[in-house]
Amino acid sequence: MAKMSEEVVKAIGDYKPALVATADKNCMPNVSLKGSLRLLDDERLAFVNLRSPRTVKNLQENPFISATAFDPATRKGWRVWGKAEIVTSGELFEKFKKEYAERGTINHVIIINVDEALAF
Repeated sequence: MAKMSEEVVKAIGDYKPALVATADKNCMPNVSLKGSLRLLDDERLAFVNLRSPRTVKNLQENPFISATAFDPATRKGWRVWGKAEIVTSGELFEKFKKEYAERGTINHVIIINVDEALAF
């Protein structure tokens, strides 16, 4: 994992929602909008899976992931690349489950272990 710079950490807080890109074992890409994406610490991000079966299926076959967000008016944003971890139980899962209870059933929490990050 790589530690994200303060500039990237700030950009992640400033620019939302994020677009998350995955690919299946045959390299077929999928992009999904994630309003729940947030910083866990300076090496990890996380988002919930409410209604993203293709994202999770892809990550089960191929854990590599990229996420990005930007402000079209300023053309400023961020991008990360890393490896995903699918979480279905535990303290973090329960925290998100409680937070998103009114929006639907949380199926998974996806943690992105960041390998590379940049702000632009």
